[in-house]
Parts: sequence; C-alpha cells; structure tokens
Amino acid sequence: MRTGVRIALDIGDARIGVASSDPHGILATPVETVRRGPGDLDRIAALAAELEAFEIVVGLPRSLSGGEGPAAVKIRETAAQVLDKMREGTTMRLVDERFTTVTAERMLRERGKKGSKRRAVVDQAAAVVILQHALDLERETGNPPGRPL
Repeated sequence: MRTGVRIALDIGDARIGVASSDPHGILATPVETVRRGPGDLDRIAALAAELEAFEIVVGLPRSLSGGEGPAAVKIRETAAQVLDKMREGTTMRLVDERFTTVTAERMLRERGKKGSKRRAVVDQAAAVVILQHALDLERETGNPPGRPL
C-alpha cells in the first residue's frame, strides 16, 4: 500500500465534492463542497496543496454496461484541467463511480440528514465513497485503483 494523502473528487455540473485520506491510506473523510464556477479548480488545487496530496482520485461515471457516455467525457475534460493546476509530481487516477451518489444519499438518509442539509453534503459523501472504495481496492490488490489520466 502506498503511503501519502490522496484526495477524491466527485465532479458535478453544480458542485465538486472533495474527500481526503489519512497519510496511511486507511480512511476517507469529507473535506469540502466546492461550487462550480470561477475559481473552483484553483480551490481544488489549493486544497490538494494544503493537504499535501500526492494523488487525485476522480470518480468517472460509467453506464451499467461499463461504457462511457457524454458525462464521462465532461469529467475527463475537467479532470485534465484540475491536473494542469496541480503541483509537479501529482498523479490522477480515474475510478468507476457507479452508484456512489445513491450510496451517499442512502448513508446520509440513514444518519438522519434531511432535505437541504443532505443536498449540501451529498457531494462530499460521494467523494468519500469513491475514495474509500479506491483505498480498499488498493489494499486488497496491492495495485493503484482505476486508470491513470
């Protein structure tokens, strides 16, 4: 298992959910929800620098059959823009994010988060689900998760 902080991004049209791992790659925790618009990618870069992240894990939407559609194309474009803003040596991996928002919504509902409060943190929770899955997969296989951008 590689050591060092990773951050995960759940990129949407309106918001980007951000989560981070501990330096040992054991646990993913929510960080922030960044509103899409001017300065959003600079904020992501600032968070990555502040957390000293060596890798960015981005959720890539796939269809149930595993294919990529227009949403995946948009995510790849945004991910490339994010990577351009990162410090030298930062890597990026794209991981399957099927069902992460559904899983995050269910977790929040089970914890009693209602309506607008749930919507305010669902993107962070989805980023946590993406990152925790990636961490668990790497621990199980010994290989970095997903595919490099």
